[in-house]
Amino acid sequence: GGTPELCAALTGVFQEMSTSECYFINGTEKVRFVERYIYNRLTDVMFDSDVGHYVGFTPAGERWARDWNSDPELMEYKRTAVDRLCRYNYDYYTPITVERRVPPSVSISLVPPSGSEPGPGRLLCSVLDFYP
Repeated sequence: GGTPELCAALTGVFQEMSTSECYFINGTEKVRFVERYIYNRLTDVMFDSDVGHYVGFTPAGERWARDWNSDPELMEYKRTAVDRLCRYNYDYYTPITVERRVPPSVSISLVPPSGSEPGPGRLLCSVLDFYP
């Protein structure tokens, strides 16, 4: 129900997202948890377990970081994410991902020359169905 000018000014694509990432060095010997809040490809605020608190990168992100950092329960919850999320999921998924081994299926075939390509044929090597 707005004016056409207002509706035209509010059109567009806006993207808001958050990511949670776990970084592992030498298994679970050194683990880092990073959480980012992103708006239109610009990080507003980020928690890094190596830093131990939120850091804001935009005016809104700085306000959120200040508010979230002042909440002791939230900060304790975020600081324990390394164990609660990262190490737990590493132990759970390691057999499925890190330790999983599937040998490749290899085939070699002769591709004859086409009418438009003079000369000998080519060998085609295909490697399929392997992991990692």
